[in-house]
Amino acid sequence: MPAFFAGRLRHRRSHMPSSHSPSAIVFLPTTRAEMQKRGWFELDILLIGGDAYVDHPAFGLAVVGRVLEAAGWRVGIVAQPDWRHPDSLRVMGRPRLFCGVTAGNLDSMLANQTAARRQRREDAYSENGIPGRRPNYASVVYANLARQAFPKITVVVGGIEASLRRIAHYDYWQDRVRPSLLADSKADLLVYGMGEAAVLKIARRCADNSSLRGIRNTARLLGAAESANLDPAAAVALPSREECQSNPRALLQATKQVEFEQNPFTGRPLSQWHGKRLLLVEPPAPPPTSTELDRIYRLPFTRLPHPAYRDPIPAWETVRDSFTVVRGCCGACSFCGLGLHQGKFISSRSPESVVEEVEKHAQSPLFRGTVSDLGGPTANLYGCRNGLHPACRDCRRPGCLFPKVCPHLELTAEPAIGLIRKVNRLPAVKHLFVQSGIRMDVALRFPEYIEELVANHVSGHLKVAPEHLHPTVLRRMRKHDARVFDQFRRRFEEVNRDTGKEQYLVPYFIANFPGCRDGEMKVVEEYLRKENWRLRQVQDFTPLPMTPAAAMYWSGLDYETEKPIPVNRGLAQRRNQMQMLHIAPTRNQAGDGGRSSILPD
Repeated sequence: MPAFFAGRLRHRRSHMPSSHSPSAIVFLPTTRAEMQKRGWFELDILLIGGDAYVDHPAFGLAVVGRVLEAAGWRVGIVAQPDWRHPDSLRVMGRPRLFCGVTAGNLDSMLANQTAARRQRREDAYSENGIPGRRPNYASVVYANLARQAFPKITVVVGGIEASLRRIAHYDYWQDRVRPSLLADSKADLLVYGMGEAAVLKIARRCADNSSLRGIRNTARLLGAAESANLDPAAAVALPSREECQSNPRALLQATKQVEFEQNPFTGRPLSQWHGKRLLLVEPPAPPPTSTELDRIYRLPFTRLPHPAYRDPIPAWETVRDSFTVVRGCCGACSFCGLGLHQGKFISSRSPESVVEEVEKHAQSPLFRGTVSDLGGPTANLYGCRNGLHPACRDCRRPGCLFPKVCPHLELTAEPAIGLIRKVNRLPAVKHLFVQSGIRMDVALRFPEYIEELVANHVSGHLKVAPEHLHPTVLRRMRKHDARVFDQFRRRFEEVNRDTGKEQYLVPYFIANFPGCRDGEMKVVEEYLRKENWRLRQVQDFTPLPMTPAAAMYWSGLDYETEKPIPVNRGLAQRRNQMQMLHIAPTRNQAGDGGRSSILPD
């Protein structure tokens, strides 16, 4: 879970510079008056989102909007509309081509509810962190609202919620198998993954009044006649929605098949029956090249919230001075949705592009000399490469790091170190930190990276994610053994001693993972007691749709062996493991002069 959900939000007025006004900075329009300032009297595309509108490349709605704008389309944004009233979407009139809908940067259920299925008290993607400004199952609600506001309009759903719900999936919050988001939303098309390329094709085809068939990274729910006539050889058949509902093993098998066809070079279309209609999922698109990524991040983002907001948006404050430098994740952790959304092939921006973006941002009155992050899904995979060897084109593995590192994955630390140093040398940059996740197993291969990171670019504490310490649970998580964390911790402490710094590791552990009984959890508890550590945050396992971990949770079966495993389901069952990790402070954390590499409370 993103770190900005933890801790208290600051309730204060946002101090925007005087240049933060519609006349000085051009946002995508959100009202008819803003449209008319651009000389527009009609939109081509209306984008509807569950997050506050922040024109920053870390926000998916802004990226899609700027990509479409750069291609010459007239794009407007309605952020967090009142979903009870269709008029909230009519503020700029009916769009000429289509409505694009997204729940936001998070699945709306994860944004709204905790692992205990209780309403969250804060929403980092809303003004002042106030919850309740997006509905549950926001993509479904917004898509239906768009149809009410604009009858017969083409509706396209996208974003991470669409990615993780593109086929029949287990929904933890309702504790049942839900159909593809397409079936509930009645949208014309679903875009999964990073949708910049797909959305441009959709816009062109809508303008030409041509078919939306065959676009990579998309899914359609076929009509009854088209479903009946589709050649069975045209797509790999998944277990039907009805089979996944009645037989949990079928859902697990469907999840495996999606992973098997995730390679954009060899992936085949997938089909899944939903009653008498067939869901057709096109293969993933190839990952963007470095040049294509550079082009996206060179677009004229203001990197600011829309001036209509008077109070801070916590998610923006977290990423305000951060820069995305890498996409894709080859880790394939079984509980994570990033691989299903961004894919396993790594794409890195050029150093010149990153430097240009930092220099431009440094001219903002808001910049105080600190770059808070150079990262992405995994910061130290910047510059690493996969997908280049011919064997990668036929590879069916979901990732490249587990159970062992693929020999065709080109691991290196030089590009990441070089980029950090290049940005750090810019005159306007006083401090540079890396706060995105890092792969400890990869970092241990390059001591020079750990030394550079810990000696110069840790802001007092470094977050790492061992997740667990028991070998069986780690295997189900697709994580390497516990020695990796221990070795990284020792190297972290050595660099701190050599540099005279007092810095802390902040590890994340997951309780109640499928197959983790109290005995396995006790391995973590005993380690923490032995090392006199107290965790600042413990994550209770939340099954994200379409992930292998969700399939294990729903089926009660090991993902690889398909043998039965124990699963803690109810709150009473889950409470004990959470309590095991909330260990009382020891003397080392009570001010007796002892040192601990965990940040004390």
